[in-house]
Amino acid sequence: MGRLRTIIRTSSDVITGKTTLIAKFLIAGVALAAGFAYPPRPEKTVEPEVQSIPVVPYRASWKCEDCTPEEQYVLEQLQEHTRISDRNALATILGNIKSESNFHPNICEGGARVTYENCHAGGYGLIQWTSLGRYNNLGKFCEKYGCDPSSLEGQTRYMINESVFQRYLPEFEGPGKTVDQYMVSAYYWLGWGIKGHRQSYAYDYVKKINLG
Repeated sequence: MGRLRTIIRTSSDVITGKTTLIAKFLIAGVALAAGFAYPPRPEKTVEPEVQSIPVVPYRASWKCEDCTPEEQYVLEQLQEHTRISDRNALATILGNIKSESNFHPNICEGGARVTYENCHAGGYGLIQWTSLGRYNNLGKFCEKYGCDPSSLEGQTRYMINESVFQRYLPEFEGPGKTVDQYMVSAYYWLGWGIKGHRQSYAYDYVKKINLG
């Protein structure tokens, strides 16, 4: 009888083991169906491409807080579209423009405030373009590039690009000169008949212009 009990116990263990194994398979199957058998694989994320941002070096420029908007505009454009960096050079140019037109672009020689087409004698505009060729070239320039020859913007653009100014521009772009020395270049650029107060105006701008 002892041996019989052993056989029965062993058979029972085998049955129990089968039952346990079957149960484990059933539980695993249910878990798999429910999505709990294995943790979900994380989605592969695509890292954004890192783009370098170019560093633009800061460039200090001359400012004139006490100047009129017209004076400030011309000062800004001269620095933006040329390599003039000397305060005395900029002051000399501003002083001459003030003497010629007081920064009124639509002024005809004698004081009349008219459009480009209606100034029939003498100089016209910011620097009082007087000769027929220089006066006509102002109109042709603005016709070609879509600007108003009676406006501050159009005349400033023409003034900087005019061949006469370009001829003497290297004299203004070379630093280290005095106002008196720059005035010589200004004379050949403008060809004024009366010097007037333009040199004293230039010295006034030297005092007002600051690097900022």
